[in-house]
Amino acid sequence: MKVKALSRGITAQVAPGSDVQRAPRNLAPELHPFERAREYQRALNATKLERLFAKPFLAQLGTGHVQGVYSMCKNSSSISTVASGSGDGVVKVWDLTSREESWHTAAHSNIVKGMTFTNDNKLLSCGTDGIKLWDPYNSESDSKPISTWQEGGPYTALTHHRSGNSFAAASGAGCIQVWDLDTSTAPQKIQWPNFTDTVTDVCFNQVETSIIGATAADRSVILFDLRTSLPVLKTVLKFAANRIVFNPMEAMNMAVASEDHNIYLFDARNFTKAQNIMKGHVAAVMDVEFSPTGEELVSGSYDRTVRIWQRDKGQSRDIYHTKRMQRVFRTCWTMDSKYLLTGSDDGNIRLWRANASERSGVKSARQRTALEYNQALTERYSHMPEIKRIRRHRHLPKVVKKANEIKREELAAIKRREENERKHSKKQFTKRTSEREKAILVQQK
Repeated sequence: MKVKALSRGITAQVAPGSDVQRAPRNLAPELHPFERAREYQRALNATKLERLFAKPFLAQLGTGHVQGVYSMCKNSSSISTVASGSGDGVVKVWDLTSREESWHTAAHSNIVKGMTFTNDNKLLSCGTDGIKLWDPYNSESDSKPISTWQEGGPYTALTHHRSGNSFAAASGAGCIQVWDLDTSTAPQKIQWPNFTDTVTDVCFNQVETSIIGATAADRSVILFDLRTSLPVLKTVLKFAANRIVFNPMEAMNMAVASEDHNIYLFDARNFTKAQNIMKGHVAAVMDVEFSPTGEELVSGSYDRTVRIWQRDKGQSRDIYHTKRMQRVFRTCWTMDSKYLLTGSDDGNIRLWRANASERSGVKSARQRTALEYNQALTERYSHMPEIKRIRRHRHLPKVVKKANEIKREELAAIKRREENERKHSKKQFTKRTSEREKAILVQQK
């Protein structure tokens, strides 16, 4: 039997453009006693460089609005289109590639409460004077609306079906009205029995599209089912909720922005406790949104900061702020999950990087390999004290830092008082209530 052995010439072991012969590398650990020390030093340097190159703020869109930005939405079928509404009733559509406005109109007589794009690239906006349908792609600025709905108002929020041609509006009369753009029939009205408080926000589930979530002025979170036109579940929280959003990748998970400075993640299958509590803001959380991947969230707060969260973590991954930015009322991701948009009380719409140190230019293969290697090393040694401290540290405005210290002292005092009360009463024989259960007061079905 003949055995053929593989044989390569000397040129196969020489790197292109070089005459140095490539030597095989032995990866045996005993031959590299200082490998971990070298890797740790490289991970430390990579962490420092990541913070050195962290410049999240990119630009302001155009000249912004005259008054504060209180509503914002993106077009899911276009990666470069976003619309915003201000306190003076003006609606503007922006082109992210040029960072200038492409269309505008005086839509309402006062604050634009809600906005959403339809599946055929039309724009819906609502206020106290009704709901209006616009066509920003095929009409000139300051044009008249295509349609108007005024029955059942005033309206506080809008949401559109992911694939159908229907939309839902939250009403100050305590109900949700669902219209079909293809027909002129009366709206489908759904509400909790004997409920008269204002519905402050409404959101279609992006996976199970017959489910609608809503928040109300009585601190409740309500789930509705369009198939039966009946409410499914109502949960009353300790504090009012400003915003509700569903995870675009998981039908059962939702996030609620609360007045108690926290963001609560709930599982619709088990509403007796929060799935996760995200803490860090020092004022009311005004808006929250999942990224298109469903893995991260962005929130805007009354404390004039924007925070980015990982879905399964309780502390924010990053904090964005500028000297001129005022209270943040609206935040959203772009459709590629690489950029953020924020609308604040100063009338400006700001564009941010989702990863502060990431650059979007064309990278060579060698540069990409180096970045991936540094990222892997940073994750591997993220538990080391020095690397952990550098990764977590952020410079905060003086007002936010001071408010955070005061809040920490207040929470510690409350916890100390509760422990003392428990220690000297019958509560010591009862089961402790977890933090994730404390946020919920009552649940109704």
